[in-house]
Amino acid sequence: MALYGTLVNGILIILGTLLGLFFTKIPERYKETVMHGIGLAVILIGLQMAFSTDSIIVVLLSLLTGAIIGEFFHVEEGLNRLGNWIGSKFVSKNKNFSVAEGFVTASLIFVIGAMSVIGALDSGLRGDHEVLITKGVIDGFVALVLTTTLGFGVIFSVIPVVVYQGGIALLATQIERWIPDAFLNGLIVELTAVGGLLIVAIGLNLLKIVQIRVGNLLPSILTVVLIYYIYQLFI
Repeated sequence: MALYGTLVNGILIILGTLLGLFFTKIPERYKETVMHGIGLAVILIGLQMAFSTDSIIVVLLSLLTGAIIGEFFHVEEGLNRLGNWIGSKFVSKNKNFSVAEGFVTASLIFVIGAMSVIGALDSGLRGDHEVLITKGVIDGFVALVLTTTLGFGVIFSVIPVVVYQGGIALLATQIERWIPDAFLNGLIVELTAVGGLLIVAIGLNLLKIVQIRVGNLLPSILTVVLIYYIYQLFI
């Protein structure tokens, strides 16, 4: 089943979030240091992904066009409104927790990245769910820690994770009919690099070094497809 890996990933996020709800009384200094550790690890993962690029110009143009589109359509603001709307349907016992922040932060961490794309493609193309299941274990642990600091809004990140990865997996079952293997492999490399830089931005936000509107950079995940196609026409 093409969606098996995606569903396991989603279930592990839910389990991690539910476990995290039992550890919300951990002293703040522990939470802060743990979040710093996660932030550093996220930056490392992002840099490893970003260094995989074979063409920095594709990555740069993808980020530039994605940023323009994201700012024009106020993507980050829309994500926050969605998170606040979801939060308005629930009452948090801890007023220090922001449902919107938990939803948006967790969604960006879980959705953006090579494992999401490659794992979903493996599920759809080859019926191999190992990558997504491995990602699910990592996501579940991260969800547990994020929940202790950002609250139960983290659990709603399951929605974009399942929709995004499930969509790719279903599309992948038909993608070989439309896209040559050589082009697809090259595109995944550049998509991984762009996603890696967005993950670095998330890490910087978690460390509170700078506040980057990562949501407004998300369209670069889509524009990289067009930029890479045009790039291939001229090389």
